[in-house]
Amino acid sequence: PKNELGPLCKKRLDQFNDAGGSVEPFSMEKSSHASLIVDGIVGTGFHGTPDDSMSHAITWANEQDAALLAIDLPSGLDGTTGVVASVAISATITCCLGLPKIGCFIGQGWDRSGAILTCDIQLPPEIVYHTHTTALLLKKESLELPAIVRSRHKYEAGYVLGIAGSPEMPGAAALTSLATLRSGAGIVRLFSPEGTSQAHLPPEVIRETIHLKKIEQEQERADALFIGPGLGRSSDIQKSIKKLLPLLKKPTVVDGDGLFHLAEIRNFSLPTGSILTPHHGEMKRLLAASPTLENCQKWVDEHDVTVILKGAPTILFHPKRHPLIVTNGDPGMATAGTGDVLTGIVTALLAQKMPPDTAAPLAVYLHGRTGELAAEHLTSYSMIASDLIHYLPKAFAELI
Repeated sequence: PKNELGPLCKKRLDQFNDAGGSVEPFSMEKSSHASLIVDGIVGTGFHGTPDDSMSHAITWANEQDAALLAIDLPSGLDGTTGVVASVAISATITCCLGLPKIGCFIGQGWDRSGAILTCDIQLPPEIVYHTHTTALLLKKESLELPAIVRSRHKYEAGYVLGIAGSPEMPGAAALTSLATLRSGAGIVRLFSPEGTSQAHLPPEVIRETIHLKKIEQEQERADALFIGPGLGRSSDIQKSIKKLLPLLKKPTVVDGDGLFHLAEIRNFSLPTGSILTPHHGEMKRLLAASPTLENCQKWVDEHDVTVILKGAPTILFHPKRHPLIVTNGDPGMATAGTGDVLTGIVTALLAQKMPPDTAAPLAVYLHGRTGELAAEHLTSYSMIASDLIHYLPKAFAELI
């Protein structure tokens, strides 16, 4: 009611009416033929459970055949925690005012917010500067590919050692190895348990049986390693990893079964510049606690490694830095083997002498972009992990 509005709202209402608009009391009984519904029921201070009238309005809006534009935050979503206590607007687009709200990216927020846009409302720079920063968003414009020297040879392009694969899961190592080569590494030498099939491997990959002394010798020439994809969870493998960890000297990417063994070993250290790529379940196992932003950052600071927390969206944690959120990608990437592809991309970038705080964001962006390209041609229903490798050259070409 107009008599309950503040002075500014009354002024804007008059301007809206003068421009030809009309304001009517909301009624769910009235049939709606709107093509756009603008959600501005509550603001970012909302916490808890919507009352009955708000719940009814949200449910009604979600049921309409119309685009939903949420102002600042979908109503019903907690802007700090991403929690939906009962119901929340399922927005087509969320137009965040000034700065995006962390609740759009965590909890249930990502599924409720739709496309997230930031709307400049002319906040004074000093206000933005002094705002508490929970996380940062990756900008594509900040990404740069590693430099290529015309006279380089394959070892200068990046020599990668892999400890991955098993008789039961040879394909994971093959995906990682091929993604490593497709991401610019000059040579991949793969160590797998005895009896692991070579049928899936690209012909360019050098294949050997796991031998700790040989791995220790070869890493003197290597630039980076990956450990874990399809490696298996046997006690013998765990013993080998436990013996191998103190021998490692080069930046190492740990994924899949490698993460399982790290969680079992507990007291471990990795070389400077190493990167872990867990999904939420694996991170929970490493932490022995819920993988909240705070818990993940504390763990990363203590272990002095970079963590790529895979998900939608993916969140990167670097020691003593704000978490970095990478929003690109496609739901179709939720299929077996896509994490193995990411491992290959990030290992290749490390092998090309990129530091982890540069390699990790670039790898996650490229990985997500291949998913978007695959979905454009194959749909989100039909893509598989090897399709991502097929689109890697195009993802790289867009950044050249």
